[in-house]
Amino acid sequence: MTPPTLSIKLFADGAEIEGMLALARSGKVKGITTNPTLMRKAGISDYPGFAAQVLSQIKDLPISFEVFSDDLAGMEREAKAIASWGQNVYVKIPVSNTAGESTAPLIKSLASGGAKLNITAILTQRQVEEVCAALKPGVPSIVSVFAGRIADTGVDPEPMMREALKACRKVAGAELLWASTRELYNLFQAQRCGCDIITVTHDILKKLDMVGKDLGELSLDTVKMFRNDAVAAGFKIG
Repeated sequence: MTPPTLSIKLFADGAEIEGMLALARSGKVKGITTNPTLMRKAGISDYPGFAAQVLSQIKDLPISFEVFSDDLAGMEREAKAIASWGQNVYVKIPVSNTAGESTAPLIKSLASGGAKLNITAILTQRQVEEVCAALKPGVPSIVSVFAGRIADTGVDPEPMMREALKACRKVAGAELLWASTRELYNLFQAQRCGCDIITVTHDILKKLDMVGKDLGELSLDTVKMFRNDAVAAGFKIG
């Protein structure tokens, strides 16, 4: 069975600068996202410096940078600073702080001021509805639902993603993003649900060349891999 053609927008998810630049140049991705966890893993210590370096070379793709304060006033200060970094910058705002306090009032204030937002860490339909109600129609925004984390709990994320899409379609300029992608097949799931965007790690992007590969050939490749590794390891039985 031949898989459908991918038309969903792919956003690269990572914080390794050389990898980000290579993907931007490749034309495979339509945007880039990062977050404090990915930046920490990449050894980033100078947040503004990291952003400036990336933005000096990537000027025509949307890039999301996240606030890290835990109070709404701090988030607002950081959001305004981040928004000033470039026209292609989206400010990532978590759907709540660590105490569970909704950031909807902040989202409404920032959106009303024209800031491009990427609302992150959304996992419930109630959160989707609350976020969409706070967004300003006509101002570009991204609603990031962590479908992969929903699936991690044993729940099929597709029904919720379809409901989330309905809410997003009521707000002009709002796009639905399938976040926390776990495997290549998620791209086809997200597209089937009608999502506008999916974030994909560099490792998963490397598997794009496998789309449509003959399964018989893949089986033979797998057998060859096992055989070659056994020989290379010098394994013997008896």
